[in-house]
Amino acid sequence: MRKIAYLAIPASMLVMALACRKLWEYEKEKGLPRGTILKADGPGNTYELIDSVLGGGSNAEEVPDCSHPDFGRHISEVYDSTLCKYVFLFDMHLTPDNDRCSAFDRQRNEIKTFGPSPDSLKGFLNDTVAHHWKFKLDSGFQPSPSFTHIHQIKAGDGDDGAPIITLTPRFGHPDKMQVIHTGSGSATSLGTVLQVDLTPFKGAWVEAEEHIIYKTAGTYSITIRRLKDDSVLLSYTNTNIDMWRNGTTFVRPKWGIYRSLNKTSYLRDEQVRFADFCIAKGVAWCPLYY
Repeated sequence: MRKIAYLAIPASMLVMALACRKLWEYEKEKGLPRGTILKADGPGNTYELIDSVLGGGSNAEEVPDCSHPDFGRHISEVYDSTLCKYVFLFDMHLTPDNDRCSAFDRQRNEIKTFGPSPDSLKGFLNDTVAHHWKFKLDSGFQPSPSFTHIHQIKAGDGDDGAPIITLTPRFGHPDKMQVIHTGSGSATSLGTVLQVDLTPFKGAWVEAEEHIIYKTAGTYSITIRRLKDDSVLLSYTNTNIDMWRNGTTFVRPKWGIYRSLNKTSYLRDEQVRFADFCIAKGVAWCPLYY
């Protein structure tokens, strides 16, 4: 039985396993550090897990729990039958969820790095940073014509109002997945730099890989692949893009659901699944499998 099971493993998986082994050996030989990894490990203590990795022990979640205490925690860990492991589940309810009981025209359920986070998880001027993560939009996911961000690159202080980069599902004909850039001012803001059909993202696990050099003439790239067939759903690169902000001392990533309530008729209760976050700075690596 064991022999049959082994032979049933797809050749592609064996190739990837060998590649992963070779990468691990290369990392070990060269002494390259691994990036910081956040993985779901099973139900319970989800906020505590996130805080221990991303927050330096502080609250790395921005959640609507105060407006919806009967539901409880809006980020949990559930078993995913496709990935065959636990993942993070982000819940958002059309009512009564809001933005932390402080803004009522929008809803926020995100995790982040921020001031108390280790320096290895924040981008300083001229730093090179990579982010890897997986996510899955529900097959019935509904964006609106207003904003729904599922990932942000945002200044941690100084001019920290608008995000520098967002990954934004947007209602349309068809619905789109957009990459949006906002620089330090109108002269360096590029707006929507890429949009693709949202349909292939719905109901499918995808893996995102993002690379950034933080400076005013910086670089930014993102590639998103669908896991089931390794097809590239989105790819964008810019080697001369404003990736810094006036008066800021660091830039950081955010993941989750952040959406406007300006057009609620387009929206519904929503769930987005995330898994396997990795932040790697400088020569650090995000491994192929973790």
